Amino acid sequence: MFPNHVLIEACIDSVRSALAAEEGGADRLEVCSGLLEAGVTPSLGLVEAIRAAVSLPVFVLIRPRGGDFLYDWHEVAAMVRDIDRAKAAGAAGIVLGALTAGGDIDRAITQRLIDAARPLPVTFHRAFDLTRDPDESLETLMELGVDRVLTSGQAPTAWDGQALIREMVEAVDGNPIILAGGGIGAPHVRELVRITGVTEIHLRGATVMASEMIFRRPGIPLGKPPEGDTYIRSETSADRVRSVVTAVNAASGA
Repeated sequence: MFPNHVLIEACIDSVRSALAAEEGGADRLEVCSGLLEAGVTPSLGLVEAIRAAVSLPVFVLIRPRGGDFLYDWHEVAAMVRDIDRAKAAGAAGIVLGALTAGGDIDRAITQRLIDAARPLPVTFHRAFDLTRDPDESLETLMELGVDRVLTSGQAPTAWDGQALIREMVEAVDGNPIILAGGGIGAPHVRELVRITGVTEIHLRGATVMASEMIFRRPGIPLGKPPEGDTYIRSETSADRVRSVVTAVNAASGA
């Protein structure tokens, strides 16, 4: 049976994208920076500016750097501080994750971060998709008491990982919520929801935008290739978010 309502979470990294996501009909925001590195902790100023600009609940990603999810205790201390500041800035939820060198959920670190995040709801992010054994990892997260698991089903996209996502939805019976994310768009979202049974979708809904700079200094890239073009950026598109919202609402009869 298709759910009565599918919650749409938009992953955004700017006030402009937050406004576009709200305009497009998103239900919730995940705020981060550095999306070209799969997301890192946003600044406190950005979180506060987004909360001032939109009325949607804001979940804040806590990730101290790009790369892997194997952290030392200095990085954990930084994440705990960032969680405290995100909560003080009015975050409605915290998004986190940590792995061991062997590809398992790091129980000790994840528990420490969950403790810092409470009483806010906790999403374990797509570090889950890099774990050695998804069944064992899901069981660990259930024992730790996370509220959501964001996953593409350990595949490049959620559509490719639909079989595992469905297995996870059936295994948890709603606790934690399985939040499907990874390459989701309007053409297949309805069928993805029908096949997997998820009730929440995570998407970027982005489009590439050219800089409005008139003067451009050639030959001085400020980022690393291939994405280091100073004069283009990626922003959430209200139309792309709206197309997903429309697709799932039509399927649910809303």
